[in-house]
Amino acid sequence: MQWIEWFGEHFIGLFNAGGEQFMSLFTSIVPTLVVLLTFTYAMIKFIGDDRVTKGIQFASKYMILRYTLMPILSILLLTNPMAYTFGRFVKEEQKPAFFDSLVSFLHPVTSLFPYANAGELFVYLGIANGIAQAGYSQSELAVRYFLVAILIILIRGVITEQITKYLARRMANSAVKE
Repeated sequence: MQWIEWFGEHFIGLFNAGGEQFMSLFTSIVPTLVVLLTFTYAMIKFIGDDRVTKGIQFASKYMILRYTLMPILSILLLTNPMAYTFGRFVKEEQKPAFFDSLVSFLHPVTSLFPYANAGELFVYLGIANGIAQAGYSQSELAVRYFLVAILIILIRGVITEQITKYLARRMANSAVKE
């Protein structure tokens, strides 16, 4: 009968630990997320929806902006999963590359802007807590993580765009032969 008592204590203990974790997040990160999100939407309203849209359309014309600025802004302004809607500003043959650069940025964005992709926050916090326990700065990690991610999304976007062009040409050539 001891196993029933042990199971009962540990079963409810699991939920107690989950509740404690939830409350620690609710009193630490949730207020920060709300303020960051409010700030982002306030900036859009101050700048104006039309100006933001025109700026994104401008950025979509240039490869370096299409695979750096656009994914960053889409995630910061719309968050995940709405960020994918910025794909409407790029040409059809550029959509795979835009999507690749966008999804590659969904995890690193949480280092400085945790509201942008809350689903990935736990992964980043696990890494950041390990860095802190090792005696290193979490702030330095966050900035480096963010900056390296910008370089990575640019590289991925450019490479994926080139692969997409190659495959489109190849498909066009094979369709002509048939």
